[in-house]
Amino acid sequence: MTPEVRGRVEKELSPECREFLYMATPPKGLEHHSLQFICQRYNKKPRYVTLYNTVDHIPVYSAYTFKRSDGEKCVDVPWMYEPQLSTTSDTDEMQPFPRGYMHMNFEDAQAVLDDYTNAILYERGTLNPDEHQDEPDDKAATYTLTNVVPVVPDFNNRVWDNQEHVIRKRLNNYCRGTAYIVTGITTSGHMIRRQNINRIAVPTYLWSAYCCVDYDHNAPYNERYKFPSFAYYGLNEEENNEVVEISVQKLKEFLKKTTFVDQNFQIFVDDCVPAFSNS
Repeated sequence: MTPEVRGRVEKELSPECREFLYMATPPKGLEHHSLQFICQRYNKKPRYVTLYNTVDHIPVYSAYTFKRSDGEKCVDVPWMYEPQLSTTSDTDEMQPFPRGYMHMNFEDAQAVLDDYTNAILYERGTLNPDEHQDEPDDKAATYTLTNVVPVVPDFNNRVWDNQEHVIRKRLNNYCRGTAYIVTGITTSGHMIRRQNINRIAVPTYLWSAYCCVDYDHNAPYNERYKFPSFAYYGLNEEENNEVVEISVQKLKEFLKKTTFVDQNFQIFVDDCVPAFSNS
């Protein structure tokens, strides 16, 4: 039996899904009628949160808590979709794509496997990567197309994967408490088309930020200054795609210039600067 895979679509996030957010607060300054929260549930437990764009058919960000891990990849997990985005459903269960499925019922509001099949310039990149999870169920829950964006293979495999590995080692070694991560994208209008219809927005940049207020203050300086928070972004292209590591504040300013966010845009409450450290 396949465990229940569930994703609850919510206008307001429930308390159980806010546990994946620093100070139980989602990023602010991202409001649009096409954006919906998904409380990503797997096997009867919430696993992380996604803000999903039902017009561009991609996640704007996924927010999750980092779990110390050895970085092993999950295998043999079927790709899944979110029935609630498209149909009136009695259940909040996310489903594996059925074999030989007729997806016309739900492709209006989300990506389907066919959208990626012929998009040979891109592959599926997960915003919440299984490498940042430890338990098999937490890893499996990342394999939903509502957590996926189209990425250029060289950028995905050489640049972004490597940076996820760097962050995994840093947080494994120096974060003592909970690390909250938000990984998102910017878009500029480029779309993957299928049968002459715009289907999936292609990210221009991928970005990520973490917040860990309980960290090892004896870490070497070249790591310690990247706490309690740090961030990075990269260009989703074949060239000039090296990752830029910056402060959360600088990432916030960069995103205000490069994407559609309000001027009050904020990834973490007070940029993940704990109140006691301001004195």
